[in-house]
Amino acid sequence: MSGKLLDCVTIETDSNPSAAVIWLHGLGADGNDFAPMVPELGLPDELAVRFIFPHAPTMPITCNNGYVMRAWYDIVHFDQISRQADIAGVKASVQYVRDLIADQNAKGIPTHRIILAGFSQGGAIAYTAGLTHPEPLAGIVCLSTYLPDESLLSQNSIAANQATPLLAAHGSFDPVVGLALGEKAKNYVSGLGVDVVWQTYPIQHSVCLPEIQLIGQFINQQLGTAGV
Repeated sequence: MSGKLLDCVTIETDSNPSAAVIWLHGLGADGNDFAPMVPELGLPDELAVRFIFPHAPTMPITCNNGYVMRAWYDIVHFDQISRQADIAGVKASVQYVRDLIADQNAKGIPTHRIILAGFSQGGAIAYTAGLTHPEPLAGIVCLSTYLPDESLLSQNSIAANQATPLLAAHGSFDPVVGLALGEKAKNYVSGLGVDVVWQTYPIQHSVCLPEIQLIGQFINQQLGTAGV
């Protein structure tokens, strides 16, 4: 590992978890944002999962007039169809994720039993860190998000996770990360040979119960007893 692990909220659905889900929050939120949704996923009682909700570092965000908040990277400019992300910051957060995965490996959970999930800016890191991880993950979940920089993803860089199941979902009325951005990300990774399950919901920049239930089904499919 490269350095100190990020502080995290950790929830275990049972003792001795055999799998993990690392879930990255959006810009300005923290690890507490999605922790209350664990019971709503509808996971079976016999599936022991460690949910890890890390807190992103705090930093000034250029497009928010330099306001300091929790973020996975700086955003210089944004609109409904584009983002200008700080690539050095993206790469730093990819390393944070790799360190969290390595920590779970050291605790007895192999990479192929780990799902990486993220919402909005956290989803952008989930796309990038998940697809470029050097070992296959159990799955990747990208919610209401986009690609921070397409150049970070190529046939070579995603070789280990090209066949990893990927679930992407987006609100069709999202005023923050426009649906076009979500579709662009989905189409780009699909063009690299990734099999993306894509779902939209009639919501804005948020998640809804049917979406949470779909994520629960995805987690159970990838981490359930058949996958042990």
